[in-house]
Amino acid sequence: MAEIEDAIERADRESFTRQPPKTLQARINFLMKQLKTTKAVAAEIGVSQRSVERYRKGERKHPPRAIAERIDAAVRQRWQPQVRKRRRKQAATSTGITVETRARFGYTAPVGTTDDGRFRRLTVHLPPAYAQRLFNARDAEASDQQMRQIIAEGFKDVYFQDGGGRATGLSDVTLNDIDYLDIDY
Repeated sequence: MAEIEDAIERADRESFTRQPPKTLQARINFLMKQLKTTKAVAAEIGVSQRSVERYRKGERKHPPRAIAERIDAAVRQRWQPQVRKRRRKQAATSTGITVETRARFGYTAPVGTTDDGRFRRLTVHLPPAYAQRLFNARDAEASDQQMRQIIAEGFKDVYFQDGGGRATGLSDVTLNDIDYLDIDY
C-alpha cells in the first residue's frame, strides 16, 4: 500500500469512538452481521466456510497470523463507517487536515535563488480544499504520486508561499524520498 494511503488509514483508525471487537469470536460475529453468511465471510478472509463456523463457535481460537491479520483488516474496514464519514466530511468542509512529514522537497524557483531539494521536517495544517481533493483522489483510486502532488501543492501555498505573501516565483513543489508521513483530521 502507498504511503499516503497508509497515513489516511491511520487517521481513519484514530477517529474510532469505540474500539473494534477484541476476541476472534466477536470479530467473526461482527463480520457475520455485516456480510450475512458464513460463505461471504469465508470469501472475505480467504478461509473455508467450515473454518468460519469453527471460529464463530469458539472451537478454534488461534488462526494463523496471516488469517488473523486479514480478519482484523476486514473488521477495521467496516468498523464505524458513519464516524469516519462524518470526520472526513468535517475535514473537507471546515477543519482541514494536518500533515506531518519528513521528506525531501524539491521545487522550481526563479533564477538567482536556490532550487536544491533538501530534507525538511514539516507539520502544516492544510485548508479544507486540500482535504477534499485528497479524499476525492483516494476515492478515485489515484496513484500515490498524484496524492503526493496534492499535498505538495498545499505545502507550496501554505508553507512556502504563506498564502501568497512570499516566494511568489516558486512553482512546481515536489514531495520526494518520504521518511515518514502522518495525516490527522
